[in-house]
This record gives sequence, structure tokens and C-alpha cells, in this order.
Amino acid sequence: MKKLKVIVQSVLGNAFVRRVLVSFSKLNTMVFSSTYLLSVPYHWITFLNFMREQRAVLYGKKKYYQVLSRQNRRTRVELRRNIHRLEKALIMQPLREVFAKNYILETVESYAHATKQYKDNANGMDKDELIWANNVLADYFSKVKHVGQIAKAKEVFERIDFLPDGLERKPYERKKIGKLPSYGELLNLSMYRRSVRWFEQKPVPRQMIDDALLVARQSPTACNRLPYEFKIFDDPELVKKVSNTPFGTSGYADNIPTIAVLVGKLDSYFSARDRHAIYVDSSLAAMGFVYGLEAQGIASCMINWPDFEPLEMKMQKMLGLEYSDRVIMLIAMGYPDKDGKVPFSQKKSLDTIRTYNFEDNV
Repeated sequence: MKKLKVIVQSVLGNAFVRRVLVSFSKLNTMVFSSTYLLSVPYHWITFLNFMREQRAVLYGKKKYYQVLSRQNRRTRVELRRNIHRLEKALIMQPLREVFAKNYILETVESYAHATKQYKDNANGMDKDELIWANNVLADYFSKVKHVGQIAKAKEVFERIDFLPDGLERKPYERKKIGKLPSYGELLNLSMYRRSVRWFEQKPVPRQMIDDALLVARQSPTACNRLPYEFKIFDDPELVKKVSNTPFGTSGYADNIPTIAVLVGKLDSYFSARDRHAIYVDSSLAAMGFVYGLEAQGIASCMINWPDFEPLEMKMQKMLGLEYSDRVIMLIAMGYPDKDGKVPFSQKKSLDTIRTYNFEDNV
């Protein structure tokens, strides 16, 4: 086996062989990308490249439906989604007299189950989420006509024994937000933030990380699902194992004092059509997270995570991930080395990255 490995490495290391393989790959791409029908057999031939994602999407869908059963009704995803749907309907102008009649009963039943879980100290929604659900449902029932399923749902809701804390967590007037940071302050923060790869060898206080996560979780997500989890590592041995796993940390992996693995949760969705949402929503949260770190003097570096099966298997085992969990990226963080440098990273001009009303195509 060792001999075979050496032979393969020797062949692939030959410059002529590499050029032939690259040329063949280019030719394949040109031919099979020319039509939709041709792209199908290509993906069947190269199915290993997409096998994990395909199974992950299917496994996530399976888990989603498993926990939607009457015996184990979902609280954290479906209830959050439906409450957010109610909020969006409650801010419509003009407000309709009847809406959400197709899902209001299941929403209230999910809410009842969630409050029971909370009282039983089961693993469910936390109190703030339940207060939000309570407030939105109360607001909803105060504004709609009580007909059909709505009337039945209202009866169920009024029987639920859960007392909120008096704080309002429901749609509100945006002008009540308070003082906003100036554009200049935001631009300065964005210009100051750079990918740092050299850190002081001291731990990042967990309170600072949690404060940055408060910024991250304010990032928008589809139907307010928050389909991600930040797995933070600050134990030196664990940090070393995790930071040496991806390709992109060569040369500075052992210099990282704290690292996060951002994981997307595909079991948040009932359809494969939403498989992209974990990447969009997690990336939005990641940007808020690093801005939250930077504002406290903690530097960071986003680390790309390629879809490469040997690394996927290694990370899944290391972190104990479900098959429906997808690593989105890693984020190194720490106090920046005072004498360390960062790449200038010149950005593209605005004319390159934006158009108005297709003006550049006219």
C-alpha cells in the first residue's frame, strides 16, 4: 500500500501529467456545462464530490419530520418560524381581519408543548423565547376575528398556564430603537477589521466572546430560525487539534489561542430548496460576530472550509456532529500581536461590484 501511494504521488507530481489532468478537467467542464441535460450525467459521474451534502440535506429533512410528530412536537424551529410568520403578518398595512388560519392551531399547540417542557426543565426553548411567543400570540388574538380554527386556537391559548415577565416582545415602532452609530463609525470599524493570523498567547475572555455573539445573533435569518451553532474552543490541546484540521491554516495554526467552528443545522428545514440558507444565515452571523470581537479589541480571521470528504469525516468525528450538521467556516480569534502585520487586501472598486438598473449593460 505504501509503495502504491509513493507511485501515485510520483505520477501526480509530474508536471506533464498535471497539465494533462488540468486540460482534461477543463474540457469536461466546457462540455458538460453547456446544457442542463449534460450536467446531470456529469454529477452522477462525480457524485462523490456532492455525496455528503446530498445525504446531509436528506438526513436533515428526516430529522425535521421526526420531531414534528405529535409525540415529540418541534419547539425550537417550527414554533419560532410560525411566530415570526405571525409577526410579519401583524406589521402589514392595512392589517387583515383574518390571517394565519391554516397554521395558528398548530402554532398554539406547539407553544403549549414548549411551555410544558420549560416547566419540566426539559431541553426546549428558553424563557425569553417563550415570552416572545406569548406576546406575539396575545397581540395576534387581540387583532383578528375569532372564527373557525382561530377561535379554537384562542381557547387553547387561554388555557395555557404561563406568565410572561411584563416586558413587551412583539412588533414595535422602529423609532423606539434609540441612538444609532454614525456611518463614519461603522465604516471605520469595517476598515480597521482585517484578517489577523498572529496573536498574543493569552486566552480570550469568554465574556467578550459571548458579548460578540449577542451581536451575531441579531443578524437576519430566514424566518428567524437561527440555523447555526458556534462551537468555541479555548482549551489549548483542543484548539491545536481543530485549528490544524483545515487546509488554510498552514504556518500559523499553532499560534491560534481560541477558535470557533461555525456549524449550519440542516434539520431546520423541511425542503431541499432551503439547503442554501444555512450558508447565507451563518455567514451573516459570522460577520456580526467578528465586528463584535473587533469592537472589543479582539482580532479574528475567517478560515475557509472546503467540502472535502476526508476533512469532513475528521471534523464530524472530532466534534461529534450529526450528519445533518454542515461546517460553514472556522474563525480564529485572539489579541493581535502588537508587532504583527496584516495583508493590505485591496478591494474591488464600486463600479466593479455594483450596477443600478442594469445601467452598465445598456
